[in-house]
Amino acid sequence: MANLKEIRNRITSVSSTMQITSAMKMVSAAKLKKAQDAITAMRPYAEKLTELLQSLSSTLEGGAGDEFTTQREIKKVLVVAITSNRGLCGAFNSNIIKEAKKRSELYTGVKVDIFAIGKKGNDVLAKTNSVVDNQSDVFDQLTFENVAVIAETLTQKFVSGEYDKIELIYNQFKNAATQIVQVEQFLPLAPIKSDLTVSTSDYIFEPSKEEIVLTLIPKSLKMQLYKGIRDSFASEHGARMTAMHKATDNATELRNQLKLTYNKARQASITNEILEIVGGAEALKG
Repeated sequence: MANLKEIRNRITSVSSTMQITSAMKMVSAAKLKKAQDAITAMRPYAEKLTELLQSLSSTLEGGAGDEFTTQREIKKVLVVAITSNRGLCGAFNSNIIKEAKKRSELYTGVKVDIFAIGKKGNDVLAKTNSVVDNQSDVFDQLTFENVAVIAETLTQKFVSGEYDKIELIYNQFKNAATQIVQVEQFLPLAPIKSDLTVSTSDYIFEPSKEEIVLTLIPKSLKMQLYKGIRDSFASEHGARMTAMHKATDNATELRNQLKLTYNKARQASITNEILEIVGGAEALKG
């Protein structure tokens, strides 16, 4: 059994760790509320934008937006892996990294590159995969304007023919304890399957439907990427809050066990000292 000093040192160490994890939990909880409100507020807009684009595109005879919708022979694929810049958030980053590696192995005979958004994903994937870019700085100031620049870069890589397919991998926020790994096709735009039965022939469009679609497609792509990063940002704080909550509970349990062990060892030490004193007194009497 460890001596009393060693147990006291462990109790102090565990208590300090517990204070840190508890503080991190509270910080993540505060940030989560703001991030959750942001993603909840933008989802209806993103969904309506997609619905409007589908409604207009389904009535076009073709030609508009072909550079975004053309299905080419897949020779090079770009996987956009959205992780975080910091750890201590459970399996949040490892799930994305595993999925990115899985996607790389899925395309047989096709060159797959990684476009990292987040320091943790870049650090790990750069050791085993080809990482062409890292945009970790976007989390320092997460705004639509900064994300739009990244979306334009990705769009240009596809339109220029540098890549034949671009995919997004991110954690979708469901609640503080649940994050769902999502794989979305960014480009080319997936074939539109519209179930709309309402005719748009009675509407007059100004400018033309073709011009509206060409304006909406880049905006929709920017919104799709921004939504993915926002989802990931909220998921990160939810995962960290949950992880730190569990860590605090484990530290509390360990500290209680150590205190019990310390009290037992202390009692045993006192008992031994009493026995030695009694034994010495008996020896003097004899």
